[in-house]
Amino acid sequence: MDLWSPESYWLVRLLFQRALAVIYLLAFLVAATQFRPLVGEDGLLPLSEYADNAAFKERPGLFHLVPSDRAIGIAAWSGVLLAVAAIVGVPYWLPDPFAIPASMLLWAAMWGLYLSFVNAGRIFYGYGWESMLLETGFLAIFLGAGASGPPVLVVWLVKWVLFRNMFGAGLIKIRGDDCWRELTCLDYHYETQPIPNPLSWFAHHLPDRFHRVEVLGNHVVELAVPFLYFAPQPYASIGGALTVGFQLWLMTTGNFAWLNALTIVQAIPTFSDEVLLSLAPSSVGASVPSAAPTPTYLQVAAVALTAVVVVRSVKPAANILSRTQAMNASFDPVHLVNTYGAFGSITKRRYQLVIEGTDAEEPGPDDWQEYDFKGQPVATDERPPQWAPYHLRLDWQLWFAAMRPQPGPRQRWLFRLLEKLLENDEATLSLINHNPFPDDPPEQIRVLRYRYEFTDPEERAETGEWWNRRQVGTYVEATDRSALRTGGIGRRRRRF
Repeated sequence: MDLWSPESYWLVRLLFQRALAVIYLLAFLVAATQFRPLVGEDGLLPLSEYADNAAFKERPGLFHLVPSDRAIGIAAWSGVLLAVAAIVGVPYWLPDPFAIPASMLLWAAMWGLYLSFVNAGRIFYGYGWESMLLETGFLAIFLGAGASGPPVLVVWLVKWVLFRNMFGAGLIKIRGDDCWRELTCLDYHYETQPIPNPLSWFAHHLPDRFHRVEVLGNHVVELAVPFLYFAPQPYASIGGALTVGFQLWLMTTGNFAWLNALTIVQAIPTFSDEVLLSLAPSSVGASVPSAAPTPTYLQVAAVALTAVVVVRSVKPAANILSRTQAMNASFDPVHLVNTYGAFGSITKRRYQLVIEGTDAEEPGPDDWQEYDFKGQPVATDERPPQWAPYHLRLDWQLWFAAMRPQPGPRQRWLFRLLEKLLENDEATLSLINHNPFPDDPPEQIRVLRYRYEFTDPEERAETGEWWNRRQVGTYVEATDRSALRTGGIGRRRRRF
C-alpha cells in the first residue's frame, strides 16, 4: 500500500476522530458542570461582563448574543450529545454521499460550540489546551468520513499542530528557567505542579540521578523527536510512540487536565494504517475495508485549508524562533493556529490558599474550619487525588492565585467566591469538595496562605502525613457579607 495514498490513513482517521471526540466529551461535561457557577449569569465572573465589554469580532461566540444560563446549559449538553455521536461514529452509518457532509457538520458544530465557551470563559478558560482543542477540532472538520480516505494534507496539518505543541514546549523550557539547563527542574516539579496526583509524592522522592535523566529525556522528546513526525515510516511512528510514552508518564505523575491526552490524540496521525495493522491481530486487519479515493471537493477544501494554515502559521512560527517566545498564545479570535508551551519556569516552592469560615461572632483560634477543595491540597493527611483528564478550573486558578502574597486584579473572582461561600450558594459549593457549614453559612470567612512541602518517607511512615505546612501570611483577612458587598475588606498582609 502506498504511504501517500488515502488508504494509508483510513484507520488512523477512525481512531483519531473517536479519541478526539472523547476529549470533546470531557470538555463539554466540564462546561455543563462548572461553567455556570464560574462565569454564568451569577458566576464568579458574571457572563454579562463578557457580553457587555468584549466586542463580538474580538471574542465571538454564542453567549455574546445570548448571555444566559439557559443558553449555557443547552450549548453544553448539546455538545455532549454531539461528542457521543462522534464517538459512536454516526456519520459512518450514512450512505457515502451523506457521510462526509454529515461529518463536517458534526465537527463544525462541536468546534463552534466550544469556541463559545472558550471565548466567554476568560481567565477560567485561559489555558493552552483550550486553543489546542479548538485548533485540532477545526482540522477534524476536513478529515471526512465513510468509505473514502481522508485528505493526506489534513493529516499532515495535525502533525504540524503536534510539532508546535511539543517543540514549543521544549524551546520555552531551554530558554526559560536555568533549572532546565542544569537538569534540576524535576527536583521541584512534582511537589509544586498545579495539582499533584496519587503518584506525585513517589515521583518527587525518586533519586536525583533519575530526575537528571528525566529532564534530559524531556529535552530529547520535545526538541529532537518532533522532527520525526514528518519523516517516512517507520520513523514517524517511532516519533509518535516516543511522544505517547512521554505523555503517559506525565499523566501518571500529575493532573494536567486533558493536555496530555489531547497530545496523545494528536500523535495518532504520526502512525499509518500499515503500522497500526502490524500491531493488531490479523482478524482486525481483515475487518478493515479498503478506502475509496478522497472526493474532489474534500481535496479542494483541504488545499484551501492548508493555504489558510500556512498564512496563519507565520506569527506562531516567528514566535517559536523568537528569543522572547510567548507561551500558549492565540493570534486570532477563533484560535485557528496558535503557539504552545508549558512550564517555561518552575516554581521552587508550593504555596496554598486555605479558606476558613467560622460561625462565631468573635472567633478564637479554634473556631475556624477549613473548606476542602477537590484537587488543591488542604488537609495534610490526604493523599493527592486523581482527576485528569477531567479539568478542575477553580482549583487551577487557586494555584495561580497562591503564587502572589496577596490578591491582585486577576484574582477579583476570589472575593466573589468568598461572598458565595458566605451565602452557602449551592452552585458555587458544587465546585469544592467539602463545606464545613452544611446547615447554616458561616458568619465570617478568611483566606490564609501556607507553604506546603511533601513529607519525606520517614515522616510519612511515622505520621501518615503526605504534606508538611506552615502559615506564611494572611491572603484575605476575616470578613463578613456586608464588608464583601461594600468592598471594605481588610487585605493587610501578615508574615509568620
